[in-house]
Amino acid sequence: MTYVGVGVDYGAMDPFKRMAQLAGHETATNISRLNNGEFREVEMSRGESAYLIEAAKSYFAHVEEGLGTKNLVADAMYRLTGKSYYDHIAQDTVAMIVNDMVTLGALPLSVAMHLAVGDSDWFNDEKRCRDLVGGWKRACTLARCVWGGGETPTLKGVVMPGAVVLSGSAMGIVKPKERLITADSIQHGDAIILIESSGIHANALTMARRIAGRRDGFWRRLAHLFFPQWFPSRALPDGYLTKLDDGRTYGETLLDPTYIYVALVEDCLDRGVNIHYAVNITGHGWRKLMRATQPFAYVIECLPKQLPIFNFLQRHGPVDDWEAYGNFNMGAGFALYVPEADVRKVWDVLKGDEYLNRYGACYAGHIERSDEKKVVIKPKDLEYSGATLGVR
Repeated sequence: MTYVGVGVDYGAMDPFKRMAQLAGHETATNISRLNNGEFREVEMSRGESAYLIEAAKSYFAHVEEGLGTKNLVADAMYRLTGKSYYDHIAQDTVAMIVNDMVTLGALPLSVAMHLAVGDSDWFNDEKRCRDLVGGWKRACTLARCVWGGGETPTLKGVVMPGAVVLSGSAMGIVKPKERLITADSIQHGDAIILIESSGIHANALTMARRIAGRRDGFWRRLAHLFFPQWFPSRALPDGYLTKLDDGRTYGETLLDPTYIYVALVEDCLDRGVNIHYAVNITGHGWRKLMRATQPFAYVIECLPKQLPIFNFLQRHGPVDDWEAYGNFNMGAGFALYVPEADVRKVWDVLKGDEYLNRYGACYAGHIERSDEKKVVIKPKDLEYSGATLGVR
């Protein structure tokens, strides 16, 4: 099973993103008229996870992000279990926004919700609405920001009846300016620290949903009957209620809320950690580790602990390692690139009371000078060239 095979093709989407970035760049001079030219675009932020505008004493950041299709898993589990999971879905959406923002050292100030429904009847489910609102509020608290407002359009004929499109935006600030994180700081020998994910987070859910509905064809059922060791069943007769090795169901595990890494980045900066670059590992999986434009090799020598959900996805897809590490986060939700001398400072932050038993991290590898940009995952014998990541 591949991501392209289930209908999500970054090869088709990424050229449009680059086209939009180029067109957007041509509008950059429009802000120079404000306040006698005090504001200007930070050109290097084009193609980064957050867009920056420079002011006299700070940088302002803006991010727009969407949840994707994870809410469809929540809808299915709501029907099966009576639990809405929309508090988890809310945190996923906020996390998608603010985790992108902090990659440049910008701290979110306010987050806005955008909830588009196919029918206004969606709002009549008080339990689901209460879970969504409560989860969004809690997520903003975890992100140390304010919930500033939002928009709730009913888009009949655009959004399917009973479904929602959940997304949002945020504005943030880098102050003082010295706290800006930029790829220009990346150096040969930098350490790569991978911060654990809670699970699948909010990416590659289209593939995960396809697995939930998979059924074996006649010939595979027949082959499995006589040669089970050669033709294992790929079917999930219980769908989202299928049990994983740890006893939890597939559906509830997929709906584990995304970790919010804002506090970790802020506390690292407060502790004086010299973060040379940061990456939110979302779409494109571990290929995102080479998001910076410079031709470095990102060499991974140690993997984070494998979570049951990824073993399950790979087994039942089946999904090979190349596809899995190129699209899933595979247990690593966020990456910090720091000088070797600052690794201990990161561990000191992670040992603080706020982070104990929340998530771990691993000193996964290092950065090397290279003639070309690439990610090398030695334990899996994988190598992704820069050509496989076309986001800028």
